[in-house]
Amino acid sequence: MAITAKDVMALRQKTGLGMMECKEALTEVDGDVDKAVDLLRQRGLAKMDSRSERTSAEGRINAAVSDDGSKGAIVEINSETDFTASNDAFLAMADTVATEAIKGEPGEVVTNDAMKAAIDEVRLTTKENIQFARGAVLGGPGSTVGQYVHFTGKVGVLIELDGKADDALLKDLCMHISAVSPAPLGVTEDEVPAEVVEKEREIAKAQAIESGKPEQIAEKMVEGKIRKFYDETVLLRQPFIKDDKKQIKDLLPNGVTIKKFVRYQVGG
Repeated sequence: MAITAKDVMALRQKTGLGMMECKEALTEVDGDVDKAVDLLRQRGLAKMDSRSERTSAEGRINAAVSDDGSKGAIVEINSETDFTASNDAFLAMADTVATEAIKGEPGEVVTNDAMKAAIDEVRLTTKENIQFARGAVLGGPGSTVGQYVHFTGKVGVLIELDGKADDALLKDLCMHISAVSPAPLGVTEDEVPAEVVEKEREIAKAQAIESGKPEQIAEKMVEGKIRKFYDETVLLRQPFIKDDKKQIKDLLPNGVTIKKFVRYQVGG
């Protein structure tokens, strides 16, 4: 069967691959464009899988919230170059993955066929090792979920509140979590990993002893250091980044609590 230039062009538009690759694929499947697409995808993905050792250190964070605001998802997708992570096809794929993720249950994101197909399409067209890195879903009945992704796409936050909150508060909370340093380790003291607290306690005690203080004074110094550590790392106790005279807990309306948050940074 004769392969026309129109057929080759149609296949190139569908796959983003070169003229000779498309012509050879069409020849193998007797000019059937759809079959040629499948063939090229299989070959292309096989090539990409053979390059899986290539480092994907760049990428983008993306997030989405359901129409009723009760559920949301945040995802990280990695690429080899920042150039690819910033192009329109990658951004559209990231939107698809985040939107699809909302369909899953709260917790860790499990990629479905639609997500995998969207990612594979970008892997083929860019010839980079594009990988789904991680994702989380928050929310459910009675929850209000907000999200914020920095314009660079390198940092993003998803937050879940128990109760109703307006968009301005949700944005303020997410922006605070994305920008504050150090980043919060938990909503409350109980959520800060015990091993992290113990390490801080050991350091504070060693410093107190080194200063030559009596043991009773040293213990008080340690407790003071731990209180300061909690003020710096517990979200509800952190000074609000836009007004350090307020703590985050002061921003919450009566009856509204922060249940969970997820903060992603590319490669972090």
